[in-house]
Amino acid sequence: MAVQNSILTNPSAFTALRTLNSINRSLDTTQNRVSTGLKVSGALDNASSFAIAQGIRAELSGIDAVTQGLNNAKGIGNVAIAGVTGVSNLLSDIRGKLTELANEGITTAQRNILQSDFNELVSQAANFIANASFNGVNLISSGATSVNTLSNLAGGTLSLTAQSAVNTQVGAIATATLSNATNAQSVIANEFSNLESVVNTALGSLGAEVRALNLQTQFLEQIRDATEEGLGNIVDADLARESARLTSLQVQQQLSTQTLGIANQRPQSLLGLFR
Repeated sequence: MAVQNSILTNPSAFTALRTLNSINRSLDTTQNRVSTGLKVSGALDNASSFAIAQGIRAELSGIDAVTQGLNNAKGIGNVAIAGVTGVSNLLSDIRGKLTELANEGITTAQRNILQSDFNELVSQAANFIANASFNGVNLISSGATSVNTLSNLAGGTLSLTAQSAVNTQVGAIATATLSNATNAQSVIANEFSNLESVVNTALGSLGAEVRALNLQTQFLEQIRDATEEGLGNIVDADLARESARLTSLQVQQQLSTQTLGIANQRPQSLLGLFR
């Protein structure tokens, strides 16, 4: 191919300029990957991968929301368990006072003292119930309702069952008549027995339900980790590779700039022909 000696058209400079522009574009891309840590940071990088990544990010947000709901439900359940456990811990003392009150040999003064102690214990049990509230929800208070919470993105739910019977039975034993040994024996056989039964039932039910919430939360954490890892495989940049490429492109940029400078000086050589 004939070489054109012209001060108007410089093919070598055009070639060098195209090469430099190409290197600069690659350098911009690599620098963006290094600075963001992403090989796909927008639709212009890779439209399909970016669309997939956005869908996965939405899924991760959904998992986070479900996990937050489960954590809130666990708080409600754990506080309710604490309240019922407090009542359960008082049962032995309450039973002891009732047994003493069922003794026909005690004096009236002793009965009054024992009944006062009994009332204090029952009042403490009522306080445990009243204070077993989390985020405005109390599963063991009067009129409590069950709590349902989302357990996955498919719409599944887990429940915490209301245990208002605990409060009802504490109220029943608080108003029981203990004026004599016979009444005390009746309270042991009826009100106390019922209270003991509902407390044990509540502990078993709430314990199983909170355990299910814990297991589901742990499962969602594993799902989230796996999903985030998959997202990283799609959009994360290999920084070791990009660092090496960045160094290479910077060298190429310098060489290309020098080449363009040499090409631009070529028309200067034509001036010698006119001296």
